[in-house]
Amino acid sequence: MLTIFGSIAVSIMMLSYAFEARSKWYVLVFAAASAATALYSGLAEVYPIMVVEAIWSAIALRRFWVRQAELAQ
Repeated sequence: MLTIFGSIAVSIMMLSYAFEARSKWYVLVFAAASAATALYSGLAEVYPIMVVEAIWSAIALRRFWVRQAELAQ
C-alpha cells in the first residue's frame, strides 16, 4: 500500500511539473505532490530523499505565491 501511495505521489508530481507553465495551479499541485513524496519517503525511512522533497515543496510553494502576486498586479 505504501508503494502505491509513493507511485501515485511521484506520478502526480511529474505530471504537474510538465504542465506547470500552463497555470499557477499546477505549481501548487506540484508543491502538494512533493510534500506527499516527502511523506512517503519519511514513512519508508529514506530520510535524505524526504529532506530533498520537503525543500522542493517549499520552493514550489514560494513559486506559487510569487506567480500569484505577479498576476494580482
